[in-house]
Amino acid sequence: MKKKSTKVAVVKPSAPTSLAAYSGEWGFKQAAHLLRRTMFGPTLEQIEEAVAEGLSGTLNKLFTDLPMPTDLPINYYFEKDPDVPVGEVWLNAPYNREANPRYSRKLSLFSWTMQQMLKEGVSAREKMVLFWHNHFVTSIQAVNDPKFHYHYISLFRSQPWGDFKQLVKDITIDPTMLRYLNGNKSTEKAPNENYARELLELFTIGKGPFAGPGDYTTFTEQDVLEIAKSLTGWRDRGFYTKESDVAVESYYSSGRHDKSDKQLSHRFNNAVIKNGNGQEYSQVIDIIFEQEEVSRFISRKLYRWFVYYKIDDQIEATVIEPMAQILRDNDYNIRPALMALLASEHFYGSRTIGPMIKHPIDFMISTLKQLQVAFPEDDLTKYYQINWQLFRLLPQWQMEYYNPPNVAGWKAYYQEPVYYRTWINSVTLPKRMDFTNLITSSRGFKKNGVVLKVDPLRLLQSMQDADDPNALIENFAKLLLPRPLTDRHRELLKEALIPGLPDYEWTVEYGQYLEGDNSLKSSLENKLLNLIRVMLTLPEYYLS
Repeated sequence: MKKKSTKVAVVKPSAPTSLAAYSGEWGFKQAAHLLRRTMFGPTLEQIEEAVAEGLSGTLNKLFTDLPMPTDLPINYYFEKDPDVPVGEVWLNAPYNREANPRYSRKLSLFSWTMQQMLKEGVSAREKMVLFWHNHFVTSIQAVNDPKFHYHYISLFRSQPWGDFKQLVKDITIDPTMLRYLNGNKSTEKAPNENYARELLELFTIGKGPFAGPGDYTTFTEQDVLEIAKSLTGWRDRGFYTKESDVAVESYYSSGRHDKSDKQLSHRFNNAVIKNGNGQEYSQVIDIIFEQEEVSRFISRKLYRWFVYYKIDDQIEATVIEPMAQILRDNDYNIRPALMALLASEHFYGSRTIGPMIKHPIDFMISTLKQLQVAFPEDDLTKYYQINWQLFRLLPQWQMEYYNPPNVAGWKAYYQEPVYYRTWINSVTLPKRMDFTNLITSSRGFKKNGVVLKVDPLRLLQSMQDADDPNALIENFAKLLLPRPLTDRHRELLKEALIPGLPDYEWTVEYGQYLEGDNSLKSSLENKLLNLIRVMLTLPEYYLS
């Protein structure tokens, strides 16, 4: 067999199109593209349903509001917790200092988060939750309380595509954010500038070109200081509490608030912020959102998350600016602007499909879902254990949920010039390949008595024309790869499936198995696993 390349191909999309509504063909290719970008690994059945429902119907389903999860995180193994028996929810329980259940609850939260992505259904919610986590960064290393982080991540899950302005207001006084950026320590005598700076630079308006001493075009150092004063007085309650009646929440302390007038710079039309006590933070956000640049800033962030990192002058004019206008026209409701992007000519342009390198979480969850890997959902202890074991691989792949590297988030979405290419390097590529090789082997990914591996014959049941090796290869490729196979690919994959054999050998063998000859089961499984394993090593599999 020819040596397989491990270099990930990077396709550079052109931008000949705009935010005008897409009116072209709607088929498997387009449906798969939409679902790959908005979900973690759509299954073959979900893609075929999207084809049948059409672009509009699929978008409506992706952006349908969902109830909050009812399967809350549980204590799945820690028998020494005096307040939460194994199998019970820990969210409202205190922390017993002698038993110290904080670690076990962190593992529970991590595993539960994996479960939400694996069970997402046809919905863009979990991709949006991760987007907001990367946008409004906090870290569980810095704020070491899983109850706080459940509260924080639930904020995004409760309003994934709603009012962006309101979300900024909510995150400004979120208990986890208050602790992460020291807002809980900010007082009239010592206003802390950390959150005020990130509110402007990373969360709302962005830093423009340097225009002079302390002036970044969109805001100034004066604005940072004055806004920091406006945000004083907010504190958090319930951190690592040993009291059973203390909830995770934030509250306003009037005696710690700076009640003076705050004078903003010419970048905010010299606005003066009057004392608003516990609602002054809301005034601050309203003033920031009067600047149109806020709509452009968040539009660019959404574009880089869902489409591609490169934003040239043409894309700025034909995609970003119209998105920003839709946001402003809809009072900063995210859904109309994002749906317009995902229904646009630009999104379905021939070279916009397939250039994005999957981030580690997407790569892992997509692989497990698209290959229909079975989980022990009937045994919650084992289900939690195996999801935690999957979660702990992600830091090795350089993307750990609840722990982005810094307040700016993961470098792939802002670090020029590499952007997405930061995900693939000499450390992470072999680890990804080790994972896909394991789950497509007879051994599988095995931890604590649970084995995760591909059942190739079960997967084959969903494939049309499975008795034809050429059609089988094409159908697997349609599911797993964002771009069509080349002749070289077909040659490589057929060699993996039926090395040196004529096509009818597969047809006969598979037909005999279907007729009841179970002696052929192992042979067929090995051939299929080899095909899938090789397909997962293709550079194109790393793309979306």
